[in-house]
Amino acid sequence: MKTLLIKNAKNIITMDREKNQFPGGSIFVEGQEIKAIGTHIPYETADVVIDARDKIIYPGMVNSHHHLYQTFTRNIPRAQNVELFDWLTTLYDIWRHLRPEDVYLSALVGLGELLKSGCTTVADHFYVFPNGVSDQLIDEEIHAANEIGARFFPTRGSMSLGKSKGGLPPDEVVQKEDDILQDTRRVIETFHDSSKFSKVRVGVAPCSPFSVSQDLLKESADLARSYGVRMHTHLAETKDEENFCVEKLGMRPLEMMEKNGWIGDDVWYAHGVWFNEHEITKMGHCGCGVAHCPSSNMKLGSGTIPIIDMLNSGVNVGLGVDGSASNDSSNLLLEVKMMNLLHNLQHGTTALSAEDCLYAATKGSSKVLGWEDALGSLEVGKAADLFMIDTTRLEFAGALFDDVSLPILAGTPKVDMTIVGGEIVVEEGQLVNINEQQIAVKAQAAAQRMFETAAKHT
Repeated sequence: MKTLLIKNAKNIITMDREKNQFPGGSIFVEGQEIKAIGTHIPYETADVVIDARDKIIYPGMVNSHHHLYQTFTRNIPRAQNVELFDWLTTLYDIWRHLRPEDVYLSALVGLGELLKSGCTTVADHFYVFPNGVSDQLIDEEIHAANEIGARFFPTRGSMSLGKSKGGLPPDEVVQKEDDILQDTRRVIETFHDSSKFSKVRVGVAPCSPFSVSQDLLKESADLARSYGVRMHTHLAETKDEENFCVEKLGMRPLEMMEKNGWIGDDVWYAHGVWFNEHEITKMGHCGCGVAHCPSSNMKLGSGTIPIIDMLNSGVNVGLGVDGSASNDSSNLLLEVKMMNLLHNLQHGTTALSAEDCLYAATKGSSKVLGWEDALGSLEVGKAADLFMIDTTRLEFAGALFDDVSLPILAGTPKVDMTIVGGEIVVEEGQLVNINEQQIAVKAQAAAQRMFETAAKHT
């Protein structure tokens, strides 16, 4: 197997159980796996040798919730300064014009931004399948992830409850439930790899309480557990969602999920802003995870996650960028900073440190995805997923006092090198496996076409 030696690092921030650091340290990698790490390791050469002098090395971050297809609907004027339901109804009119090549290009753009911000593993939630377009759209995202070199956790989303049946999405972007379940089986059987250093794992992910039926929730849970894959959905994001569930179903969102089999240590929810104390305690006991998406929650005015209560109750909390259009960025390092600032404001300046927020983006997210045996920290036996920052950059001058917090509190949210499974995917701040400029031109043209097509049909 190919070997990699990273040597002479200014520091290695491991995020392991003891929070070890290795100033002047080295890492030796065989294939995807870290074989040695520390200041004195018995390796002096390898197939690839990187001199990390002046560089600080961090574990690759894990994005626990995203919607890559939304990359083409960022900065849309009519979708600004609105709350979730109005934001969705505005953008559904554009998303219904998605083509397979749009999904592929938007995934390349979003994944590229994430890799350039130190994110090495991406969980994506894809749930829009317009009528008359191939139902194999998630395949395009997987192809893009493989091409660009990201570790990928796509979740096969679904919507079956259109406006004509009392749901929020237009009928043009929902599917029949039998078709959803059949294609979900296909995606799992075709792409899911449960091995430790897998590059693709698949999850099952009905979109939300207001876009799927309870029958689909039950059948999706049964299907996921029959294959041993994880389950994901939006939950407790807004007060509107809570009111929808109480008024139409006579239950709070988590109660509805529990009734339909959507609670347990194989389940994680996106957002979790409006869980109450009793629900948080229950999630802690059963092992449910939550993907915290601070920028999206702030942008849409959804509220602030009760993160201190969750952590104290043993809820697994990871970090997510959320859809590019509700952010409007795909930068996980920036998201760590937003998390830190938000909870300083909401819970006080001693509630969460920058290191606590980095933990959520690394170890926390790996636990949420059930992948902590390989991801989230730099240790022997784990994946060589990492990023480096060059401390000689101008924006770090006068800030070299705390290596853990440095890229969160100071400088611009970008990295100099990203490595996934021992392979360099970002070097000197640029993507290695694709031509960024060519993709940017193609992507903007596709986004413009979708926008203009939607305008003609309104």
